[in-house]
Amino acid sequence: MPKHEINPNKWIDLYSDYLFNYTISRVSDREIAQDLVQDTFLAGLKSMKNFKGEASERTWLISILKRKIIDHYRKINSKKGKAEVRITYNGDSESEGDWLEERVADPFDKNAEDKLQNSELADAIHNCLSKLPQKQADVFKMKTILGHETEVICNELNITASNLWVIIHRARTAMASCLKENWF
Repeated sequence: MPKHEINPNKWIDLYSDYLFNYTISRVSDREIAQDLVQDTFLAGLKSMKNFKGEASERTWLISILKRKIIDHYRKINSKKGKAEVRITYNGDSESEGDWLEERVADPFDKNAEDKLQNSELADAIHNCLSKLPQKQADVFKMKTILGHETEVICNELNITASNLWVIIHRARTAMASCLKENWF
């Protein structure tokens, strides 16, 4: 498996829009979203010596950003924060970007509890996906699970970009409700 490279000089050009859009959908405040993305880049710079190249640079940055979002909600002590804080990670700021690679990149480095929890989550996701209308399920899988670009999905399903975002919003809302009832 080829190693991924890290190049912080290109982060803003390559990832700032993606990270911002990811964040704004979770915090709904433009200024906070910008701060969290900036904090993510700073944390990435501080911990880039720990980047092993097993995950892509974008995946690594997203893993850092997710922790920043969790920390944000933890600080404001909201219900959403309490739910997201259930995710555990190494609190050592020196190895800030390490934890996702260590957990995700090596599928054989799982303990029994991780395997059980991942298996239960996978079952819950598949169960919830099966309850969605077919088009919503297809769009959700293509965009969220497979990571296809908007243009590819629109061309394949013959829909407009705005239609795709309506469908994905409805699918995500339904999935969140279903997972809340059946997994959390």
